[in-house]
Amino acid sequence: MDYLDIFFKAFKGTINWTWRSIVFDVPWYTNYFWGLIVISIGVWCLELLFPWRKEQSMFRKDFWLDALYMFFNFFIFAIVISGVYKVLEVVFSQFGITMKSMALIDISNLPKGIQLLIFFVLLDFVQWFTHVLLHRYTLLWRFHKVHHSVKEMGFAAHLRYHWMENIFYKPLKVFAVMLLGGFEPDQAYVVHFIAITIGHLNHSNIKLTYGPLKYIFNNPVMHLYHHAYTLPKNKKYGVNFGISLSLWDYLFKTNYIPETSGKITLGYDDDYKMPKTFFKQLLYGFKKRD
Repeated sequence: MDYLDIFFKAFKGTINWTWRSIVFDVPWYTNYFWGLIVISIGVWCLELLFPWRKEQSMFRKDFWLDALYMFFNFFIFAIVISGVYKVLEVVFSQFGITMKSMALIDISNLPKGIQLLIFFVLLDFVQWFTHVLLHRYTLLWRFHKVHHSVKEMGFAAHLRYHWMENIFYKPLKVFAVMLLGGFEPDQAYVVHFIAITIGHLNHSNIKLTYGPLKYIFNNPVMHLYHHAYTLPKNKKYGVNFGISLSLWDYLFKTNYIPETSGKITLGYDDDYKMPKTFFKQLLYGFKKRD
């Protein structure tokens, strides 16, 4: 019963926080509900003003499906799973495993800017590594196919992904924070909002490369080829795995940008098997034939 109590307290707490965010009862810099909406509208406006693929319509293919995924993955699933994560935290603590038990570095005494930089780079590498695994192993790829079923790229495709990906990403992201002594910088919200913005831009219908900074930051031109239907024979598991940073791809030789027209076919070999509806996609990947 203690675990049930912990579960429901965390569940209710997340619901309460989400509602308070909706009614502007939280500090603006922690309001990810409206922050996501503002960033989404901003990037969408840029798409409409400066379209890369001019033939793409204002409401591209699966626009509303991707919009539904944005709110489901960012808020609804977070509410549902919050109680599970809290119970697991308590269980691990009973075995002496806490957020500080695996600390390799204490960043709490470093200047704020350095804290944010270390936090940003470490979390981005962990997500890049997880992303590579999603492509490398068949079991994980079955779920990741949902994200790669996008046939026309737009900002909202950023958060079209199977809910199981949260299960894969979350433990490794928590592990990264544990290496920092379980410490998130006070201004960690800056990192999270920057990551959302970069992710939206990477999936947008805007031609951006950032010039020389393309070797550091991921960009729409680079990321489009991550979704390419046709891949080089020597890179059958994929290319351009970067989340916010592109430097990992350049360091590990997984970068690939043959041209910049933006007119390529997206998807994968058997993407026609992907269900068209949101609820059927939620169940996709659990059967071996998926």
